[in-house]
Amino acid sequence: MMRGVCGSILEAIGGTPMVQLRSLVRPGMARVLVKIEGANPTGSKKDRMALEVIQSARRDGRLAPGQPVVEYTGGSTGTSLALVCSALGHPIFLVTSDAFSQEKRDQMAAFGAEIEIVSCPDGKITADLFRAMIARASEIAEERRAYWTDQLNNNDATRGYHSLGEEIWEQSDGQVDAYVESVGTAHGILGVAAALRRKRPEIEVVAVEPAESPVISEGRTGGHRIEGIGLGFLPPAWDGSAVDRVESVASADAHDMARRLAAIEGIFAGASSGANVAAALRVAERLGEGRTVVTTATDSGFKYVSTEVYRRAPEDSGGP
Repeated sequence: MMRGVCGSILEAIGGTPMVQLRSLVRPGMARVLVKIEGANPTGSKKDRMALEVIQSARRDGRLAPGQPVVEYTGGSTGTSLALVCSALGHPIFLVTSDAFSQEKRDQMAAFGAEIEIVSCPDGKITADLFRAMIARASEIAEERRAYWTDQLNNNDATRGYHSLGEEIWEQSDGQVDAYVESVGTAHGILGVAAALRRKRPEIEVVAVEPAESPVISEGRTGGHRIEGIGLGFLPPAWDGSAVDRVESVASADAHDMARRLAAIEGIFAGASSGANVAAALRVAERLGEGRTVVTTATDSGFKYVSTEVYRRAPEDSGGP
């Protein structure tokens, strides 16, 4: 159903479409549905989390009117927070890195954020990089007397994704056998799983992580190139009891699947979405015909045009 006029941009968050994959799913496999979270105002599912985090803090007095906000971010969380803060009148300071796309940094700045860059010469996403960003955000919060959203340790973030699970249930007519999602802060997969399992407790939940940094499945850390996931350490919110299986996807395979999604299915998304779909197709093959697997296209491919994900010749996009 088409929305009426929104009273503000914040009312445009959520209500994203869901699309069934056609060409990438072979006969005998389960149906695969992809929630297109790039349709949110900043082009990311993180809009849901940012809205809940800021509104909850305002409601209970942790965030005063006009008080600055600070956060560390790979880009999408920062952009979403900057959108919400712009709409609600809060200055925002964001700590990010040149390991993440220029588009994300430009987008954060466009929403009025003040940005500080932590340099990463080799361009790899590692635990040390995240720890450096977190430490600097903590310092800025003290210096500026800002409210630090501290996404890894903020339980409001998990609640922000309940709406995603509820929409998945409604749009699929309750036909969900498995939900597949990559793990960054872990709030996304846990929030969706909680909402879905309130409807159907036996739904299988599958976590996805970078093969080069299989912290969840093997306890081993390493550098990878899938923006938005794989911190290099277990996120504080992680709850292994909420997840049934873990699938590891290599950075190159995630990039390749993102390109194939665009070229074959017309879904333009980033590398974490490529990882989600690559893992979802494995689950669909295992479950077989007559079942339904749901995953998310986490954000828009427009955030990654300058990166190695899309900086490739057309003939490299692959085929079915």
